[in-house]
Amino acid sequence: MPQTPPFSAMFDSSGYNRNLYQSAEDSCGGLYYHDNNLLSGSLEALIQHLVPNVDYYPDNQMRKIAPKILQLLTEWTETFPYDFRDERMMRNLKDLAHRIASGEETYRKNVQQMMQCLIRKLAALSQYEEVLAKISSTSTDRLTVLKTKPQSIQRDIITVCNDPYTLAQQLTHIELERLNYIGPEEFVQAFVQKDPLDNDKSCYSERKKTRNLEAYVEWFNRLSYLVATEICMPVKKKHRARMIEYFIDVARECFNIGNFNSLMAIISGMNMSPVSRLKKTWAKVKTAKFDILEHQMDPSSNFYNYRTALRGAAQRSLTAHSSREKIVIPFFSLLIKDIYFLNEGCANRLPNGHVNFEKFWELAKQVSEFMTWKQVECPFERDRKILQYLLTVPVFSEDALYLASYESEGPENHIEKDRWKSLRSSLLGRV
Repeated sequence: MPQTPPFSAMFDSSGYNRNLYQSAEDSCGGLYYHDNNLLSGSLEALIQHLVPNVDYYPDNQMRKIAPKILQLLTEWTETFPYDFRDERMMRNLKDLAHRIASGEETYRKNVQQMMQCLIRKLAALSQYEEVLAKISSTSTDRLTVLKTKPQSIQRDIITVCNDPYTLAQQLTHIELERLNYIGPEEFVQAFVQKDPLDNDKSCYSERKKTRNLEAYVEWFNRLSYLVATEICMPVKKKHRARMIEYFIDVARECFNIGNFNSLMAIISGMNMSPVSRLKKTWAKVKTAKFDILEHQMDPSSNFYNYRTALRGAAQRSLTAHSSREKIVIPFFSLLIKDIYFLNEGCANRLPNGHVNFEKFWELAKQVSEFMTWKQVECPFERDRKILQYLLTVPVFSEDALYLASYESEGPENHIEKDRWKSLRSSLLGRV
């Protein structure tokens, strides 16, 4: 972001030493003047005109502007630290910081503190991404494990954590940790393919940096498949029914906490076809609590019930007296969808050519609200054993889920029978 002087100073010869005294309708760097007044110019030329440089801010004026530039850089590095993973950005930041630090002692200390904080954040991000990569590289299909390890000695989620309330709390740990590493600029890079104010110009020459946003979406999918795997894996019907009731209790506690993302992932897992087709198993389940949860997350009327619950949780967070009451974890896929359609459905410019600030204010409002939610510290005690299981235990693929489902409750029609035979042949090597 360029630092600009007060608007009145930009057109006052005492405010800076650029020569604006051109003849009538002269051009200077893409900007057009008449009688020393700026008439028109491209957005790029105007921005370049306002960007500070050595001539624009001579050294003898640095003392006046240093506090404001330092404030800008501090806010920038705190809010958008990932911008400075780019070597060019970091080099420019260090150059400007060095100029500011060459002044008073106070500035040197503030610059040093700013740079140390930024480096810590970038180091933490790199470490987090290394952990994600390690988890991804070691992921295994649960079926592969079952082939080498008898099911009788396989662990399931209940043997690791038999308390659904504790599991909901550990899920909230994972959610808040992954949310915390999503930078606000990732929303922009995920959707904006072109310069928002110039549709003919590409906004990003490099590959979009949305790894943390994508990792969070992948976590939702993993949790859904983990739930389905845990339900389909038991051989006995009563054990499958017990597992379903267990996850219903986990989902309910997620709702009470304000963890809507885990709640929706659990509901999605229980609604997957390999699970929903287990009619004999579901017949043994008391589904009243599950029906209430499904009603809360009902997609009809644009998720009206969920949005109402989310507003309630957000209001609770604003008036919270404890860390637990501050937790708001939105259903992330819907948040992404809302931002996407807001970006695509509203023009960047109005018919008269003016920038549509109403659209950008609304985008900023949604992202800012998310930024507030993601900074909440999880109040629950971490359980490394449970977290390790949730993050690393192998899960069934979609085909393996169907096979396990058919093995538990046989096919009901010719189509299912044919698929069952095909899956047994391809996955188990049996006919």
